[in-house]
Amino acid sequence: MKKLLLPLFLLLIVTASAQNVDQIHQKAILIDTHNDALSNQLITKVDLGKLQSTGNFDLPRAKQGGLDVQVFSVWCGDQYGNGTAYAYANREIDSLYALIKRYPNKIQLVRTAADLKKTVKQNKLAAMIGVEGGHMIENRLDYIDSLHKRGMAYLTLTWNNSTNWATSARDETLHADTLKHKGLTELGKQVVQHLNKLGVIIDLSHPGEQTFKDVMAITTKPVIASHSCVYALNPHRRNLKDYQLKAIAKNGGVVFLNFYSGFIDSTYEGKHEAYLVKHKTELDSLIKIYNDYDLASIRLNVINKTEADQFRPPLSMLVKHIDYMVKLMGADHVGIGSDFDGAESYPLGLDSVTDYPKITAELLKLNYSRKDIDKILGGNFIRVLKANVGK
Repeated sequence: MKKLLLPLFLLLIVTASAQNVDQIHQKAILIDTHNDALSNQLITKVDLGKLQSTGNFDLPRAKQGGLDVQVFSVWCGDQYGNGTAYAYANREIDSLYALIKRYPNKIQLVRTAADLKKTVKQNKLAAMIGVEGGHMIENRLDYIDSLHKRGMAYLTLTWNNSTNWATSARDETLHADTLKHKGLTELGKQVVQHLNKLGVIIDLSHPGEQTFKDVMAITTKPVIASHSCVYALNPHRRNLKDYQLKAIAKNGGVVFLNFYSGFIDSTYEGKHEAYLVKHKTELDSLIKIYNDYDLASIRLNVINKTEADQFRPPLSMLVKHIDYMVKLMGADHVGIGSDFDGAESYPLGLDSVTDYPKITAELLKLNYSRKDIDKILGGNFIRVLKANVGK
């Protein structure tokens, strides 16, 4: 009889723990500051209001994962420039507007912290817009005004490509000798000042270190890094060094953790490159089908899931990035910016927006307080939004 009591006792502990995770997760306002579902949807034409068998996001799965607020990335590659990039950005915003029009009882565009909280209380997904790449303003301050009027909550000053007024992390690292300028130009400083004036949050996830330093010297509002990881744990050019993390904390800003395997795990890129060489013919065929390298890479991993899963990092490695930032910056300056639908690989166990509760569970295992978990899951973004927008 005593032998039966012990397993039953352990089962009760596990059940109670799971209920505690669910309670804390569901009561928090969960905000993800970066998701690329819109740019993919323009290609795949899927209805994000319905449950999908592909991709990482749709409205039904968002509800299941306890997601309350999604900042949708509006993105296009550097093949778009003056005369095309701004128009493409508006196409993506149009697609979000269309989704909201189809499902007004499930999703709503919000611009302020007050509207965000009101929408969450109405049991709808609060949708926001982050424009990922300064090339989409086409060197025009009036295009910033127009995108702001349509709902732009943040502007990522560069994507991987530099603009005429700001240099990217990729270019500062790989093409430093050929850059015409480094950091912000006079126009770049005007862009920063204009964003501050409008209350559009400045996103420093992609810009290079000189651009970062120039922004931090003149911004009057808290900044964010909408989808970045820790350089000290993985020295990737897209990750933030300790001095950058500390500077963002001092500024009152927040770094939102990117889930991409290549930013989490320093061994991932080498394994992935060998995998791509092995499957080159298959990848080339998928590129012809989708006319998009990123979507083709994602699809390649779906087709070869068992093999691709072998070099995905463990979830614990992602949590190490969160814990490192919290210990360095404080829990007031860390959040979640998954980059779902924007990469081909994430840590094991993080397959879609349904899996956010696993992060809450891991933080509880590390004895994070409920107060700090609430901040990381969404409270910190709300604070920065208020500091920029004013309400």
